Amino acid sequence: MSQQNPDLIIENLHVNVEGQEILKGINLQANIGEINAIMGPNGSGKSTLAYTIMGHPKYEVAQGRIVFRGEDITKEKPTQRARLGLFLSFQYPTEIPGVTVSNFLRTALNALRPQPVPVPEFLKLLKEKMALLKIDQSFASRYLNEGFSGGEKKRTEILQMAVLQPRMAILDETDSGLDIDSLKIVANGVNELMGPHMGALVITHYQRLLNYIKPDRVHIMMDGRIAMSGGDELVQKLESHGYEWVQKGAGLKV
Repeated sequence: MSQQNPDLIIENLHVNVEGQEILKGINLQANIGEINAIMGPNGSGKSTLAYTIMGHPKYEVAQGRIVFRGEDITKEKPTQRARLGLFLSFQYPTEIPGVTVSNFLRTALNALRPQPVPVPEFLKLLKEKMALLKIDQSFASRYLNEGFSGGEKKRTEILQMAVLQPRMAILDETDSGLDIDSLKIVANGVNELMGPHMGALVITHYQRLLNYIKPDRVHIMMDGRIAMSGGDELVQKLESHGYEWVQKGAGLKV
């Protein structure tokens, strides 16, 4: 899909963390309705890019800008970015004892709305999304991520995405720590939610997640830069040749 004005535009983005430059001039465009995969080895800056797009205060934008749906959000707070339709699924979801999944999701949804969602309306929405994702209704009364398996934590993140209905979801290594059965469940949930009104940036190390979530575009990060972009054929080439092939192809120091 191509259009004159992409929904997400990242221009010459330089980001420092605790005085160290991590992102060194990222240029990236993505559209709602597309799936863009971002791959790269440890330390390449993938998670830094995710947190910067979402506005985490730890990540200092030294240069460049981020534009989403026509609005420059480079200096906006995370809440405003979420209200515009951005969503971040964490690599390591936090446990919150004493707060049920249901209460957490209702609080998160209300934070995005000008008026609180009536309880009956919210419960109807929650049941619909849990049914869509094949999640047992008892899940809603459990304390958020407390005692959850890795797969359950990631399914909670996908349920949150389903309830909040963002325009662009950033999935930061959603496959991390999942066995093959959990991976399939999470990937199927993502596929159920994707469509013309939602896009995704899928951040991952490995091909296996992209066997189930098919990207429209693939971007490979190395040393804080986009070293290579292309179609999903890049995933197969990367699997066969490794990141050294990318470094040589991009003219980077090996």
